[in-house]
Amino acid sequence: MTLDDLDIGDVVYAAKTILDDGSIPGGVEGQVLAETGTRGVITMIGHVEEEPSRSVWLVRFEDKDRNLGNPVGCWFDDLVVEAKLGELLITH
Repeated sequence: MTLDDLDIGDVVYAAKTILDDGSIPGGVEGQVLAETGTRGVITMIGHVEEEPSRSVWLVRFEDKDRNLGNPVGCWFDDLVVEAKLGELLITH
């Protein structure tokens, strides 16, 4: 399975540490939104208005207590479909 095969409700993992780039209203630029390996669920799939061929996934990542956080906009290279053992920071 690849990211192109994913749909709303599917589980994904952060491929790298995802930081707030300053685009989240009320957020703090540079704040960690998801550590590498954090499990999340896709809540919406869309595209960039100016670049219709560039997809964006809204993902709610789990915190350390397995609660889902606020949706985070993610690019293709921010996500992986399968967890890589030994790299996960949150155990399942």
